[in-house]
Amino acid sequence: MAGVDFAGQRVGVIGTGSSGVQAIPVIAREAAHLTVFQRTPNFSIPARNHPLDDEYQREFKTRYNERRELLRNVNFFFGNPRRALTTPPDERQAEYEARWQAGGPAFLGAFGDLLVEQEANDTVADFVRGKIREIVRDPEVAERLLPHGYPLGAKRPCIDTDYFDTYNRANVTLVDVNATPIEEITPTGIRTSAADYELDSIVFATGFDAMTGAILAIDIRGRDGVRLRDKWRAGPRAYLGAASAGFPNMFIITGPGSPSVISNMVVSIEQHVEWIGDHLEYMRDRGLRTSEAELGAEDKWLEEVQDVADRTLFPKATNSWYLGANIPGKPRVFMPYVAGVGPYRKICDEVAANDYEGFAFTP
Repeated sequence: MAGVDFAGQRVGVIGTGSSGVQAIPVIAREAAHLTVFQRTPNFSIPARNHPLDDEYQREFKTRYNERRELLRNVNFFFGNPRRALTTPPDERQAEYEARWQAGGPAFLGAFGDLLVEQEANDTVADFVRGKIREIVRDPEVAERLLPHGYPLGAKRPCIDTDYFDTYNRANVTLVDVNATPIEEITPTGIRTSAADYELDSIVFATGFDAMTGAILAIDIRGRDGVRLRDKWRAGPRAYLGAASAGFPNMFIITGPGSPSVISNMVVSIEQHVEWIGDHLEYMRDRGLRTSEAELGAEDKWLEEVQDVADRTLFPKATNSWYLGANIPGKPRVFMPYVAGVGPYRKICDEVAANDYEGFAFTP
């Protein structure tokens, strides 16, 4: 796939979610000028990507099987018994600083209460806001970049390379579209309520229809010709995030109601593929023709997904795509199962051990 040459161009980027955060620094290094149109400031953690030397790779691979098994049963956000609120402030700050310097998503694993207790989350959110103020030299621009109004981690946390540093460049302008909304895409660029911005290229980093968009783009029909998109009109319904009542022999990989986007996706995909494979072998060995999630089991699982979410801070980010809030008309339903890959795997294994409890079979 050929790249895009922004050299010498005036470029506008709409959106500062994960795609925007990753693209903006790269575009800024190429473009004559970059204008970023920001609606919601985002928390972002440095990636700290770097080449892996031979010694590190050798050491890592000596414990590869152990690491893989750990990942298969990890409870990333909630498995840490340490609590931010009971840790002395200087030790807590040192832990945040060490994880910031290390970079990556493990930052949110510093303490086990960060996504459960608002007061605990405030400590880590304040830390990141302090880092933004340190990095961005213009105080007014820094303030516009500070995330407020939702807990850190309740929306997808971004991982970046030089994102906040980019706003120190002379060729980068930040526009707050909450204060000055975009009114029109014009033949020469973008018009807000305050100004016209002449642009050669516009990048729409505006997100995607997560977790349900791809499957509902297919005209899937179940029993009696019922469309999946009609059944899910009020929100996705899937037992274990893997099967939907009324749609026999249809299995979903990392669907709504599973850890999915809250987890390491490779690990979750593997777990689903292995579990579905075992399910099909169970049917083959017993001469069973169809497997279908029972409606009662589906209802109970939806309650479980929501109950677990309600015990966390995730639902407080009311405009998150975890809730489908970025798609006009999409029902606001919290979709991922946030208890963790380890607990979820245990539940799935128990269902299998009980002859796939919650599924109806026909011979």
